[in-house]
Amino acid sequence: MKDGIIYAHSPASAVRQAVALRVHLDHCTVHNGPLRVLPGTHTEGVLTDDAIEKFAARIAPVDCVVPHGGVLAARPLLIPASSKSQVEAPRRALPIE
Repeated sequence: MKDGIIYAHSPASAVRQAVALRVHLDHCTVHNGPLRVLPGTHTEGVLTDDAIEKFAARIAPVDCVVPHGGVLAARPLLIPASSKSQVEAPRRALPIE
């Protein structure tokens, strides 16, 4: 614990320069719970929960559909979510930051 925070936060200036990769071990379709993001939110810096809720109310989420063996690259500050899988199919991915 540091300054009353349970975990350390990376400075936004460092996170803005990073790229997160997801190597997909399985097909990721709209039916098996793909990563869902709010486009453009990575440019807003570190957001509060209230700010995230406001963005979620006005920006349409985009499903990140990726084939087996595909790689998804995204900025870590992009607001993510994941929908529940509608089928009995795996959606394993190896995250790299």
